Amino acid sequence: MLRAMSLLPFGKLPAFRERQFVPADVDLGSWDAIEPLFDRLERVSAEGQSVEDLERWIGNWSELSAAIDEEDSRRYIAMTCHTENAEAEKAHLDFLENVEPHVKTRQFRLAKTFLEHPMRSELPKERYEVFDRDTKLTVELFREENVELETQIAKFSQQYQKLSGSLTVNFRNEERTLVAMARFLEEPDRATREEAWKLTANRRIDEKENLEEQFERMLELRQKTAANAGFENYRDYVHKRMGRFDYTPDDCFKFHAAVEQVIVPAVKAMQARRCKQLGIDRLRPWDTAVDPLNRPPLRPFEEVDDLIGRTQSIFDQLDDGLAGGFTTMREKKLLDLGNRKGKAPGGYQSTLNEARLPFIFMNAVGLQRDVETMLHEAGHAFHALATREDDLHWYRHAPMEFCEVASMAMELLGNDFLEEFYSPNDANRARRVHLEGILNILAWIATIDAFQQWIYTHKGHTRAERTVAWLEIRRRFGGDVDWAGLKLAEENLWHRQLHIFGCPFYYIEYGIAQLGALQVWANSRKDKAKALADYQAGLALGGSRPLPELFERAGCRFQFDAEIVRPLVDLVQDELSNLN
Repeated sequence: MLRAMSLLPFGKLPAFRERQFVPADVDLGSWDAIEPLFDRLERVSAEGQSVEDLERWIGNWSELSAAIDEEDSRRYIAMTCHTENAEAEKAHLDFLENVEPHVKTRQFRLAKTFLEHPMRSELPKERYEVFDRDTKLTVELFREENVELETQIAKFSQQYQKLSGSLTVNFRNEERTLVAMARFLEEPDRATREEAWKLTANRRIDEKENLEEQFERMLELRQKTAANAGFENYRDYVHKRMGRFDYTPDDCFKFHAAVEQVIVPAVKAMQARRCKQLGIDRLRPWDTAVDPLNRPPLRPFEEVDDLIGRTQSIFDQLDDGLAGGFTTMREKKLLDLGNRKGKAPGGYQSTLNEARLPFIFMNAVGLQRDVETMLHEAGHAFHALATREDDLHWYRHAPMEFCEVASMAMELLGNDFLEEFYSPNDANRARRVHLEGILNILAWIATIDAFQQWIYTHKGHTRAERTVAWLEIRRRFGGDVDWAGLKLAEENLWHRQLHIFGCPFYYIEYGIAQLGALQVWANSRKDKAKALADYQAGLALGGSRPLPELFERAGCRFQFDAEIVRPLVDLVQDELSNLN
């Protein structure tokens, strides 16, 4: 393993199950070392003629997949924690270029081998139903010529993260990351907010040509992958490739319509109330994060250790099992939470799939948003821990639409204990900020998804046409914030959205999941113990059942039109009225 791995906050973690197939000393960063294991799997498959033999073979395949996946995760974590470290970048790129393409090809061959196995139809139906379905999809969509294209796309995505993580501004004689500048958007002094906002926006504008060129090269490559697989456009291809068996792009349009009909009026009402409370005649972009009564910003913590300790106290009160999981993460140093220069933007939870342990990455700077992010990523971590006992690697990952229920519901459930960070009055302020944020983010999710739908169904569009489409979609979902005189900033606002560059169409999941999370929260208002038990039971299923069944087990309906949205928004607005 390259020395770059020493940059990880955790060391070598033992496998959750002792390896039965993969040698203990194999170099999982070397294709020459991995290839014989795939060869052996293909040979052994032909020898086994019983159901037991086939299940043992699937178990070995799962073990190998998990080991390779963890190697990939470790290199990605090291790179995102240290984007300016050349060795970490090299280690990640080496895996992308020299290991992952070969793995994709051989995984496809194993999938074909499984589908052709004479005992496949004899496997226990309920246990292997989802695995069988997903494996058929893998074989259906795989194209050898797309492997290199996907590698190129992944490298562009890394470049986007490296660039975003490097951006800083000099504000009041101090160099600060763009993430750290968010603190100043909560300052009561409006001139300070405006100065901070414009400085940050202009720094992004400085990079707009670079970002547009990167995106257009990725766009071209993505369209090629879709064409190679026989699809008219990348949108239709990626919806299928992401395993969206239970909804279609038309259902996404129903979500957009529900947001426009129900969410946008609620957002505009909030904005009008904010404008009146601030005593201003028009709401500007730098007026959306400050307390509307001009109280000092919420400062939940100063040091990251405080964030960790107080979050632990929340879980101690919520559930002993969840608290134990978070303690394990602390003890094993599976957290990198503070913002610093050279760290990739955003936050994520990554599972180390052989150790079957979660790692949380974020950029905390002392904001209420950091508390929300901490609870969110912890929800993902609890999901990973809930599936540890399942020996099928593929079942330890649920569809993203349900993974985000795990995280977003944890934000809402954890909100009952915000007094760990605040006085009672400030805790209610934080709850109000969070609930208002849910309505705002649903509108933003519709914006981003509608924009991506347009991008990938309008082949050959120009940059100018893309900008016009973006602004039209912004008008549909953007509310009543006044962007006069800020033309370039608004036109390029989408550049800050990582998902558009790195994982297109992975954003509607947040909207679908938010509706599920709100249902978990609504259930908890009636019976906290049952709602939490149902939530945990849903998590424990991992990806072993179809998406609607996961929602149902967690006490939710898998639905995202106006019928489901309206009562949930009514609940949020009622709660906001109580908090106000």
